[in-house]
Amino acid sequence: MYLDEYLYSKEHEWVHVEGETCVLGVTDFAQHQLGDVVFVELPEVGQTFEADDEIGSIESVKAVAELYTPVAGEVVETNEAVVDDPEVLNSDPHNNGWLIKMKIDAGADLSGLMSADQYKEFIDGEDA
Repeated sequence: MYLDEYLYSKEHEWVHVEGETCVLGVTDFAQHQLGDVVFVELPEVGQTFEADDEIGSIESVKAVAELYTPVAGEVVETNEAVVDDPEVLNSDPHNNGWLIKMKIDAGADLSGLMSADQYKEFIDGEDA
């Protein structure tokens, strides 16, 4: 369920680094906690963010959750399919449910992110 080539944040986002860019989404754990997703708000292409900045929100039948970026960079693409059909976050959060692609700032620090195994331990602790 949690892919080894992804990195994970304590805010339940995943990051897949692809050279100078990364793809960002929310984890399966996060979508389970939210329940049925009904609305997704994403940033505009060209916007720049520092690590831990709020970049949008996800609304479900249970709650509204803010989205944060665990890396600094510039948004180069948004997944309009998720905006048009938010339920894809519930059915496929780690693939088709990606949210944005960012050009990572030079020198961006990824050391605070967790491996898949570390993330599994982290969420096991949250479920306890």
